[in-house]
Amino acid sequence: MKQESAASNTPPASQSPTPSAQFPRNDGDPQALWIFGYGSLVWRPDFAYSDSRVGFVRGYSRRFWQGDTFHRGSDKMPGRVVTLLEDHEGCTWGVAYQVQGEQNPGYLGPAPEEAIATQILACRGFSGHNLEYLLRLADFMQLCGPQAQDEHLAAIVDAVGTMLPCFCPTEQALALV
Repeated sequence: MKQESAASNTPPASQSPTPSAQFPRNDGDPQALWIFGYGSLVWRPDFAYSDSRVGFVRGYSRRFWQGDTFHRGSDKMPGRVVTLLEDHEGCTWGVAYQVQGEQNPGYLGPAPEEAIATQILACRGFSGHNLEYLLRLADFMQLCGPQAQDEHLAAIVDAVGTMLPCFCPTEQALALV
């Protein structure tokens, strides 16, 4: 198979490098979610969507470096599917899909921080407690993205901190968190 030149992965020079040119805006819809497909989603999105746009993401290259034992292979013979590799010179083309809140049954929508905190404190799933998810995300942001301001995340952590004594009244229980 003929090797394609690097230029084929490069967006046209007329494309502006601003984020609005690379990624669709949600046009003010707070329930809109954009999902960027760079592998099988470009030809087979398995979810409902209201809009799709071909586009690109700068700073990443697509590589067949991910093993797959479910969709494209087995435990004995893993198939290969694509993953993204950080590459400052790279540009990956794909399709962005807009999913509206009503099309995404998992979308819960906005809620007061206290309500979100209450739900996080009360929920547990197969991968663990929802509180662990919140705290690990907050730890990651503090360690790896200290310059990033995520006011929503900070407000949820603060609300959980305020409510935690109500859920875990003993010092021994608090030590577990």
